[in-house]
Amino acid sequence: MHNSLEKQKYPGSAFLKFLIYFCACLTFLVLIFLIAYILINGIPHINLDLFALKYTSDNASVIPALINTVVMTLLSLLLAVPIGIFSAIFLVEYAKRGNKLVEIVRMTTETLQGIPSIIYGLFGMLFFVNRLGWGFSIISGAFTLAIMILPLIMRTTEEALKSVPDLYREGSFGLGAGKLRTVFKIVLPAAMPGILAGIILAIGRIVGETAALIYTSGAVAKAAEGLFRPGRTLAIHMYLLASEGLYMDQAYATAGVLLVLVVGINALSAFIAKKITQA
Repeated sequence: MHNSLEKQKYPGSAFLKFLIYFCACLTFLVLIFLIAYILINGIPHINLDLFALKYTSDNASVIPALINTVVMTLLSLLLAVPIGIFSAIFLVEYAKRGNKLVEIVRMTTETLQGIPSIIYGLFGMLFFVNRLGWGFSIISGAFTLAIMILPLIMRTTEEALKSVPDLYREGSFGLGAGKLRTVFKIVLPAAMPGILAGIILAIGRIVGETAALIYTSGAVAKAAEGLFRPGRTLAIHMYLLASEGLYMDQAYATAGVLLVLVVGINALSAFIAKKITQA
């Protein structure tokens, strides 16, 4: 009865409902198609040679690129996460509301989020590679990626902190806790799921990045022997194998490994977020 009255009052509601369900199903089907396409083409070509310790023209091993990817991800997060979280804490908890400086910082971070990654790559090449003399290296790529994901971490952390009710803060103050203790003991744990969601998005962007790293970390097909040595990540490895046209099977296999890696990282992050929330 209620649905019939609603349809009479809003004739377009049925169409909008259909459109919502259609878009949701279409998005889900596209996602399933992409995952299935990668796995169907990649899994048959995954073998032991693909996981050899050293890359050769015969095995096109992913292990050196996988090691570089893990190091690049950890180093980028180590640089960007503390700065991003503490900056967001200042903007939400300490800066006065309506402060013009805060508005400028927020506008700047939103602008930086929309800049193409190739621009970050060119900046990293001009500044870290050439100006500072670090050359094509893991550390040049990590600093470039840290700058690239910093706005993302800042904005997601800021929104997560804003979502924490003010009653939590007022209750903590009422019990005699100071500002700093309230932030780190009450507000941050409550906002941690949202913060981890931003970090997961940042990890996904790091793992899948190619343009910024080609100009900064290089494309050497071996595990970097140090932070100031060049090395390719999995995404660059896959791109170069596909662009050469001689290793398409290995490129599909690398795509499958990359997909499993991203899914594993997301699952681990979700598990950690759930444990923190329960604690």
